[in-house]
Amino acid sequence: MNEIIEFFTQHKDMIFIVVLMVFVGVEVIGKVPAVLHTPLMSGANAIHGVVVVGAIIVMLNSEPTNYIAMGLGFIAVFLGTLNVVGGFVVTDRMLEMFKKKK
Repeated sequence: MNEIIEFFTQHKDMIFIVVLMVFVGVEVIGKVPAVLHTPLMSGANAIHGVVVVGAIIVMLNSEPTNYIAMGLGFIAVFLGTLNVVGGFVVTDRMLEMFKKKK
């Protein structure tokens, strides 16, 4: 319990910023019209390549015997890759709708 309290006291600035980001994100997303949700989400999903790269870096820097870090890293890489591919698929389908039909 002391470790948790110590963590929060040492990182209170970062925790404050994350909480602030959550509130700002909810406020910004709440103002977006429903018509734009699909294009914005497909673009955001495609940007999740950063998550994949970050997860790979974390896995490379962790010890081979740390199975928790390796497992979480694998899950992050797998889910991030699914998100990236899904973002590109949705974006491709949206762009197909704007092409002229033959």
